[in-house]
Amino acid sequence: MTLSVGIIGTGEIARDHGRACRRVPDAELVAICDLSEEALHRFGDEFGISRRYSHLEDMVNENALDIVIVSTWGVYHAEICNAVARSGKVRAILVEKPISATATECESMIAAAQESGTLLTEGFTFRYDPQHLRVKEIVDSGRLGEVKSIHGTFSSPLVTFAARSNWRFSRERGGSSVLDTASYLIHFARYIIGTEPKRVYAVGSYFRDSDVDASTAIFLQFPANVTAELTSSYEYGYCQSTTILGTRGWIRVDLPFDQRSARLVEFVEKEDLSAVVTVHYDNFDTEVYQFAPKNRFERQLDHLCQCLTSGKLPIISPEFSLGNMRVIDAVFASMRSGQPIDMQPSRTT
Repeated sequence: MTLSVGIIGTGEIARDHGRACRRVPDAELVAICDLSEEALHRFGDEFGISRRYSHLEDMVNENALDIVIVSTWGVYHAEICNAVARSGKVRAILVEKPISATATECESMIAAAQESGTLLTEGFTFRYDPQHLRVKEIVDSGRLGEVKSIHGTFSSPLVTFAARSNWRFSRERGGSSVLDTASYLIHFARYIIGTEPKRVYAVGSYFRDSDVDASTAIFLQFPANVTAELTSSYEYGYCQSTTILGTRGWIRVDLPFDQRSARLVEFVEKEDLSAVVTVHYDNFDTEVYQFAPKNRFERQLDHLCQCLTSGKLPIISPEFSLGNMRVIDAVFASMRSGQPIDMQPSRTT
């Protein structure tokens, strides 16, 4: 059974989704939507899509779509997803990270999806990668003992490579290192620890003459004195690394979130990079796992197709995404106040 796909937002990240549609046998990209005629025609010509729309209502009404992928700037995710869900004509919505701009927006998205019976899931592609499946397997096996602390860094020197016209430097378009790179780190920490933090503290810096955060240090305190120390930045040298510390060993993961070396403005073009997972035990035994790059967008779309054909739930529930947004809201609140923020009890799903 081939599932029909429509994409809203035809910028750079949409091209990854378009390529995934080409490679997943159960998916076919049939329609695209964007306010920019230039972007719409450039994408449509590249992927051979003739059904091109400037209004999402027209795209949804004129096509029997099973899946809509929302890849616009994050500040528009809630408005678009709610409109698609309330149309009642789409079975599933895959929305790029961050799922929304605030937790309140995310709550409205969950409500709209539930009311219409639409499956809603957030696009954190790293969750589909074999390296993370292996890391979670090792953690859950108890070989590290109890997980007590997570350290993570995701930085990219966009100030060096990206023009100031780039959306990441604009708050109005959703620019923010917290909403971008820190969202990966927060998701990863909550996923590995398996509970929600009870306290959040963050300090950060901003671009000159701007309200866009450039670099942020985040401290999350979980129950049982488990902690996470996270650093995200648009200023620091390129670094992707996470460390999981247990009572009987620890894991270091290099390149946990993105192994692509060829991106729009961030990197020079060269071969894609291999991720490395190194496990250290207290008896000084070491295990090293190397993972060649996989097309995470393809694996993500394939999983969503399986959810629609089999009835199983996606691995990233909207409730889990809501938990991420609540932490992000607390990060911003702590940065503004200079004080730690106590979190209301909630459930990780």
